[in-house]
Amino acid sequence: MTDIKIKQGHPNGLMTLFFSEMWERVCYYGMRVLLTLYLVKSLMKGDADAALIYGAYTGLVYAAPILGGKMADKFLGYRGAVLLGAVLMAIGEFVILGGSEEFLMIGMGALIVGNGYFKANISTIVGKLYEDNDPRRDSGFTIFYIGINIGALLATTVVAYVGETYGFKYGFGLAGFGMLLGLLIFWSGRKNFAAAEGLDVTAEGKQKVLGPLNKAHLVAILSLLLIPVCYFLIRQNSWMDYILIGLFIFISFSLIKAGIAADTKEKVKIWKDRMIALLIFMIINIAFWACFEQAGTSLTLFADRNVDRSIFGWEMPASMTQFFNPFFIIVFGSIFSVMWVKLAAIGRNPSIPLKFAFGILQLALGFLVTVVGLQFVNADFQVPLMTLVILYLLHTTGELFLSPIGLSMVTKLSPKNIAGTAMGAWFLSFAIANYVGGKIAAITGGHSESGEALTASEGLANYISIFSTIGFVLIGISILIMLFNKPLKKLMHGVV
Repeated sequence: MTDIKIKQGHPNGLMTLFFSEMWERVCYYGMRVLLTLYLVKSLMKGDADAALIYGAYTGLVYAAPILGGKMADKFLGYRGAVLLGAVLMAIGEFVILGGSEEFLMIGMGALIVGNGYFKANISTIVGKLYEDNDPRRDSGFTIFYIGINIGALLATTVVAYVGETYGFKYGFGLAGFGMLLGLLIFWSGRKNFAAAEGLDVTAEGKQKVLGPLNKAHLVAILSLLLIPVCYFLIRQNSWMDYILIGLFIFISFSLIKAGIAADTKEKVKIWKDRMIALLIFMIINIAFWACFEQAGTSLTLFADRNVDRSIFGWEMPASMTQFFNPFFIIVFGSIFSVMWVKLAAIGRNPSIPLKFAFGILQLALGFLVTVVGLQFVNADFQVPLMTLVILYLLHTTGELFLSPIGLSMVTKLSPKNIAGTAMGAWFLSFAIANYVGGKIAAITGGHSESGEALTASEGLANYISIFSTIGFVLIGISILIMLFNKPLKKLMHGVV
């Protein structure tokens, strides 16, 4: 499995990273697909509490790569960081099997820290497989993105079905097993990506600090102390407002400072502008994903309560409706991968800002589909399942215009010496988006502001009102990006 060469001349190591990431995503999405329903149905949390816990958890998951990327750049090297992350994620998944809220929070803490090391650095390794200005890079990242979504598909079908049908603990257990497979593939196939730069422990990481322990060892040990910190932040999730704002200000300063330093060193005036462009794209990314990530919260509860999920007498579990997204990614991902290369060859490839704008526009249309679904509501105040199918189709094509392109863009916009830090900064935008997404989800759903349960009719009206408002706001954002396409391209100084 790990030594397969990809057609179209992609580096051999891409397939090893493809399968490693695929199984890690089984772990992450297996946990995520069940989390909201587990909180509401097993731990008896209200919709708003569940959404805020979910938002804090997923926010921290995406904030953690800031630290994970920086520690890899300075001490661990990319390979060591990925291995450490995989071990911590597996441990976290199995801790959740304890079955109580305490075990859940501790397991989530380990998953957060582990994901911080794994996610940013495996994406960075993919970028390191390609030379600068290699036209295959966008295509390679799109192929890598298909691997992510095969893992998500397995999680949202097999893990979701097992978890809802036989018990949540069995679903979480399967997710942990997926991480062990990812760890095995990454380690056994490490020779395939050995040519990538920055894999080994850095010179600073090898410096002794305490007996036989070097700085890299110390970083790994101290990482365990972050687990109780994450536990606290999930419980006291209002602290996340200040932490995420502070991190954004800090990372903005760090990136611009690094850009100025690179300009001075290379005697050019491009890197500061590129860092400013990256920060603008981070803000756009936040808008997209805060709305897209309703999939795990408000859209799942919407599916549970207000969507007719009967298919020839079989009722699809609510969590399984999340599988439409990775399914469509797999169907369309390879088409998009080829499309970007073909468009580039004939000089018709849209600019990165326009790709982001088109992606947000499709996301908006997906939410507005629920208004159409309202015209076909049944006696139980349920819209047809086709409403969610079309919604997720549009969300998926929008995602393909934005997400893999964003990963590739970060590796092209950032100076080489801060590649991991820049990727971590990119994941901070996902962190803020997920946290904001939790806040959006907390105001939707089946409960009023006083906590009283809404009727099916009232709940449906509430969902449609929020979803349509999201759609119209996103259309406005898309138009704004189109208007500022040329200034953004100027800041990017030739990056396409």
